[in-house]
Amino acid sequence: MSDVLPITKIPRHGLPPRALVVGDPDRATAVAGSLTDAVLVGQNREYRSYTGTWKGVPVVVSSHGVGGPGALCQFGELAEAGVRTFLRLGTAGSLAEGITDGDLVIAEAAVRDDGVTQQLIHPEYPAFATPELVVALSRVAPEAHRGVVWTRAAFSPLVLTLPMAEYLAARVIAIEMELSTLLVFAALRGLRAGGVLVIDGDARPEHPDPSAYDPHRDVVAEGVARATRVALDALIDVEGAE
Repeated sequence: MSDVLPITKIPRHGLPPRALVVGDPDRATAVAGSLTDAVLVGQNREYRSYTGTWKGVPVVVSSHGVGGPGALCQFGELAEAGVRTFLRLGTAGSLAEGITDGDLVIAEAAVRDDGVTQQLIHPEYPAFATPELVVALSRVAPEAHRGVVWTRAAFSPLVLTLPMAEYLAARVIAIEMELSTLLVFAALRGLRAGGVLVIDGDARPEHPDPSAYDPHRDVVAEGVARATRVALDALIDVEGAE
């Protein structure tokens, strides 16, 4: 048997129990640049993984690409290699007045519109963040917004109309593409998981022009830098992470 796992090509055993997961491989590299003694431990397709330490605590930083199915492959192999606490750092569109570009959102739960967890467990099963991670994130970033986020598999609508009005009425505060997959996976495996998201645009119906979406702005980059520190601090501070 190979010493590395087949999809992410990370070591089969021995990774630290805490992992920060991100979508973009370049973001994984950028986060690793903040760690002490960062080492690339696996790279394949959209998956790029590093180990290092943050304030003396060993952590993993790993990218999962776009969308739930591919991300689920990463989560499974990280868990097999030793990860027990997952924290997703990503970007999201705002669905609420007063939540603007660069703001941080701490997910308490997620709408399961991810296109993959329906094949793992009945749709009535909830996607919920581990309370200890929500508390740890809130302690580090008290200014962050907290609430339910919408994980959706399709980035943009085409023929079908999104149930936007219903989720806005239900006070869902942001939309992204992978978090509910992580939350359901972790719950089913008895692991810990949570998410902190940086707002990179307004996704409400009054802002429907896809060409207006531009996540590559200073305000978003500054939010991601802030969220990186928040996520790493929360990841090492969460009680019972090991």
